[in-house]
This record gives sequence, C-alpha cells and structure tokens, in this order.
Amino acid sequence: MTDADPTVFVVDDDPSVRRSTERLVRSMGFNIQTFATAKEFTERARVESPSCLVLDVHLPGPSGLDLQRELVQAGVQIPIIFITGRGSIPMSVRAMKEGAVEFLTKPTRSRDLLAAIRAAIERDRASHQARRQLDALRERYARLTAREREVMTLVVVGRLNKQIASEVATTERTIKFHRAHIMEKMEAESVAELVRMAGQLGLSPGA
Repeated sequence: MTDADPTVFVVDDDPSVRRSTERLVRSMGFNIQTFATAKEFTERARVESPSCLVLDVHLPGPSGLDLQRELVQAGVQIPIIFITGRGSIPMSVRAMKEGAVEFLTKPTRSRDLLAAIRAAIERDRASHQARRQLDALRERYARLTAREREVMTLVVVGRLNKQIASEVATTERTIKFHRAHIMEKMEAESVAELVRMAGQLGLSPGA
C-alpha cells in the first residue's frame, strides 16, 4: 500500500474494538490508523489521501461529537462514521446535521460497518477528485492576464465580440485575439464549457 491508498482512522477507547476494526479494515486492503482518544487523533493523524473516520461518541476527554465539531471548524473534510453503545435520537440527529455519513450502534455488525466505510471512502474519493479539478481550474485562470479575465467575464454572460470591444474600448479584432487565448489557456472546447468553468470559479461581471 502507498500513502495514496485510502486510510481509515479509528478513534475508540476500547482496545478490543480497535483490534477487531483493524482486522476488518485490513481485509478490505485499506490503510488504518487507530487512536484511543480524540486528543491522540488531532495530534498525530494526517488526513491527506481519501479517508474516513470511524469515531466512538463516548471517549475519555473530548467526545466524538466534540472532535467532529473541531474538525468542521478547522475545515478538515473527512466523512465520519459514528459508533456508540449509548446513542440517542437527538445525538444521532446532531451528528448527521454536522455532516456524519452514518451512525451505528454497538455491537456493530461487520457487514454494516464495511458498507459504511466503503460508502464513506467513495464519497471522500469523489471530493478529493473535485477539489483537485477545481485547483487545476484556478491555476489555469491565474494564468490569464487582467484584460483576458475581464473579457472572459463578459464572454460568459453572453456579450458578442462587438459589444465587448465597445465596453472595454478596443477593437473587435483584439477581442477575438483575447478570446482565442482565453479558450487555449482555460483548455475550454466551447463557450458553454467556459461558462461552466466560470460557474465553478464563482465568477460574475466585474470579478
């Protein structure tokens, strides 16, 4: 396995649960890191490759719900699967509202935990891919000149070359030149694709 392989993080103060979960996760071919407390996780875990967090609600020190809130506030995006032996409906509702993908009760059936982990990993894999694509799009946009950005904003709202030329006080031929460069630098095959890219970048007139 490599660092790019999916990683399952487990935070549970019960050593037997950590051992059984580790055997289960390794049978899936995933990396696994286990921790006894939320503090251990925050101090040692590095969330980089697609991953998920199997998190006990009741822990020594900060609870699983406390850790979830801390991760949300820090902007750490990782799917969380809660497990607990003493759950309640309000507790599960709170966890799900904060973004948990599953809330399981102990003793957890292996097939249920396996299914939850697979779903969480796939969800995070998709999120990682989307973030990489957006980062690449931002890099391409950063290569545009200030004038090209101005022209791109007008192109994606439907202005014609003649209208853009009038608006930015230049010739229609120059606008055609800018448009060609914009399409090349943004790697857009059509204006429709450029419009979609602008939407992903959150662009608006004057941006």
